[in-house]
Amino acid sequence: MDAALCALDADGVVTHWNREAERILGWTSDEAVGRNGFAGWAVRSADAAEVEQRLLSAMSAPGRQVHEFALVTKDGRRVLVRTQSAAVRGPDGKPAGVYCAFSEVHTQIDLERSIALSEALFEDASWGVVLIDADLRPAVVNAHAARLLGTNRTALLGRPLGELLTRGVEELESVLTHVLAEGAPPAPAELWVSVRGGESAGGAEGAGGDGGAGGTGGAVGERRCWRSGFLRLASPLAEEPVPLGVGWLFQDVTESRLAEQEAAQLRFRGNQLQRAARAAGECEDPMEAVGVHLDFALAGFADHALVDVLDPAGHIDPPRLVRAAATPAETPGPVLPGDRSWLPVRYAEGHPALQCAARAGSVRASAGAAPPEDWARARQWPEGSVHALCAVLRSRGVTLGVVTFLRSASRTPFERGDAGYAESVAARVAAALDLARVVEQ
Repeated sequence: MDAALCALDADGVVTHWNREAERILGWTSDEAVGRNGFAGWAVRSADAAEVEQRLLSAMSAPGRQVHEFALVTKDGRRVLVRTQSAAVRGPDGKPAGVYCAFSEVHTQIDLERSIALSEALFEDASWGVVLIDADLRPAVVNAHAARLLGTNRTALLGRPLGELLTRGVEELESVLTHVLAEGAPPAPAELWVSVRGGESAGGAEGAGGDGGAGGTGGAVGERRCWRSGFLRLASPLAEEPVPLGVGWLFQDVTESRLAEQEAAQLRFRGNQLQRAARAAGECEDPMEAVGVHLDFALAGFADHALVDVLDPAGHIDPPRLVRAAATPAETPGPVLPGDRSWLPVRYAEGHPALQCAARAGSVRASAGAAPPEDWARARQWPEGSVHALCAVLRSRGVTLGVVTFLRSASRTPFERGDAGYAESVAARVAAALDLARVVEQ
């Protein structure tokens, strides 16, 4: 047995002594069995009467009795042990003796600590804890992890990870496979995932029309950042370490990571605006300054930029827009001025750019469920565009036109913060356009 075991008859004579007891105290079975009590060999003589009385009291007490006392090893050391003793009854049902299972207190405390740690992790921990089996399926899930995964603990067990996550499942399975094969990584990893149960529908053009300033487009699950640690679990009973699975501990750090990303983005965009202003100040041609402002704005922000100005012929109601500058339609590149033919752009009624000019406010739109090619073609935008942000160009209290930023499917939809940045760029572009008109006059 893993526990030390000894037994005494009703007179206190040792009748059984196993190998674990021999390992702990050093006394062999031949040396222990047949002795009357523990006095003078396994217990100090001064303590013997109390120890034996406490052990033999189990014969008249119901259930098991738990005690702690010091035993003496064969080489004279004292060992503090925790015992569990219970009565042994004869054929007549009367107590015939007592058996005692004992182990070193520090070993027992270590075991209890391990059990207590496991119970705490799977009940009260502020980290998500999931035990993943060798088939990469959850075997045990704590309450916090179940909340983060959007379901109850039992519903998660045995399910493929692809049924729980819509994004990040490939990265997670790759890490788990690595841990099973190679062991735990040296540092925690941050995984961006989307929980299947956390999906929310929405879209700028979900109903077939272009969205206003509040649309975001696309039905996707909310992206979350989970700071994750991994441990390979091996059986302590196997002769060779056999992986039982992986312990996955994770914590949601989305808010702090998004705050860090937003701060870094604001710093970058602020620097781009300053650099663009310095470069534009060296341009003799105001239309060249328009291109400079947009070239700096496009970095990390959008794939294409279009500048449409109100028809110089004076068509204001409904507004007619003509192309003043744009990036190449085929591939992303620097903003180039228009051909000065002043031919109106064939925008259909309800076009986001026309909405922007009419309401003098920003408009966001996304393809949503519509085929991207048809969506972009119908709006006279470069092929591959699936997200758009139109910002009005105003200077000296007059609407001059609209600047449109376009993103491909590889980028996320424009958000409210993007609209603020686009409006800052539009203010500088409008000033340059206004100056170009004054110069031409």
